[in-house]
Amino acid sequence: MDQLTHYQDLIKQVLNDYARSRSHSNNLEIHTLFNDLQNDYQILYLGWHDDDRIHRCLIHIQIKGRKIWIEQDETEVGIANELVEAGVPKTDIVLAYQAPYLRHLTEFAAG
Repeated sequence: MDQLTHYQDLIKQVLNDYARSRSHSNNLEIHTLFNDLQNDYQILYLGWHDDDRIHRCLIHIQIKGRKIWIEQDETEVGIANELVEAGVPKTDIVLAYQAPYLRHLTEFAAG
């Protein structure tokens, strides 16, 4: 299996596991969106809280080149840590939600 396919499968596994583990109210749904053609993966919250419409991206990941770019992460543990635990080297993960000039201060790839 090539690296791209391996990373696609790992990302989908980690996001599916995360989505299944989340408890939510009857009015809030968790949706996983996977697009292997564009290497784009998301978890969304959709629904209603009282009179407020909820449409929020909890996690957004893209594969660009040979690296996994985490565009959005509103988890407590950090989806990057989940990916590392699943076997992805930190050098292949970019915390894209961090400003480019700060990324070198993290233990992950700068870009």
